[in-house]
Amino acid sequence: MNAPTDQQMLEILSLFALEGPVVSCEPYGSGHINTTRMVTDAAGKRYILQRISENVFKDIPALMENIQMVTDYLRRQNPDQRRVLSLVPAKDGSSYVRTPWGYWRVYHFVEGSICLQQPETPRDFYESAIAFGRFQQELAHFPVEQLHETIPDFHHVPHRYQRLRQVLQQDPMGRASQVQEEVDFILAREQEMGTAQRMLESGQLPVRVTHNDTKLNNVLLDAATRKALCVIDLDTVMPGLSIFDFGDSIRFGAATAPEDTTELEKQSLDLERFRVYTRGYLRSCPDLTETELEMLPMGARTITLECGMRFLTDYLDGDHYFAVHRPQHNLIRCRSQLQLVRDMERKWQDMHQIVQEEHL
Repeated sequence: MNAPTDQQMLEILSLFALEGPVVSCEPYGSGHINTTRMVTDAAGKRYILQRISENVFKDIPALMENIQMVTDYLRRQNPDQRRVLSLVPAKDGSSYVRTPWGYWRVYHFVEGSICLQQPETPRDFYESAIAFGRFQQELAHFPVEQLHETIPDFHHVPHRYQRLRQVLQQDPMGRASQVQEEVDFILAREQEMGTAQRMLESGQLPVRVTHNDTKLNNVLLDAATRKALCVIDLDTVMPGLSIFDFGDSIRFGAATAPEDTTELEKQSLDLERFRVYTRGYLRSCPDLTETELEMLPMGARTITLECGMRFLTDYLDGDHYFAVHRPQHNLIRCRSQLQLVRDMERKWQDMHQIVQEEHL
């Protein structure tokens, strides 16, 4: 879908209940899925305008219903409006508009906030843990059965294994013979990596409201105090497991090298960062069950291997899902994630010990 012209942008914005006439609408941020713009009105009030990706999200009305329900619920618990994203309604009262140029929504901009791509200090990582833990805690009694599953089976690991086997058998790009070592590593852990799903199905792990993209850059910090304000990018909020939200933060934030590093010897789990995040998460989310606490390290290990498996599956299938920027990019990402899993396995007892110490 082509990008709208400036005049069409004004037509889109005219459908929302903004406080004044628009004076500017400029590209904003570095997201790869949704198109984002910063909008300013005549009184200086700022907003975030986003086109929601129809390629990634197949049921946008359901997605927006999730966001509306969750943000309304959180706002009732938070008198500080900067602690929750706030949608600007369309003039017809809905949370989004559908136009010839796609689906669009508007948020109030959170003034005095910053968003980091990487932590500049351990405290930044700690504050991201506070934000995601608080998000989990404040939604502990939300009626999770009301939420839609915006991406079906997103963290259903046995289904990810089925998909890998299917692509291996079809081998559409003729790449399977290149990756036997990676395939063997992943398949050797299949039974163990299905543990969380089995515990979910048996009721040992509770279904919770989960964010499902718990990276530091999805947290707003106060620009003056560097304290956590709120969690953003709520498109993947849906029913899930707390241990996977915890685990994705660890996979991304406690790794010692980038997700797509080719220098595998530099990829490992930083135990001090693991401790910092665990401390913040458990302090802001004290109501996790004993079983969830015990499974936090498994959440990190499972989500990291699942991510590596998804990269490998996409590589074998022709790189359709993840954007690639150089040859074998998804295979490189896969190898980096599997290296991180290896290091987690070496540090397995340390991870459990840290969780126990920080829970005391």
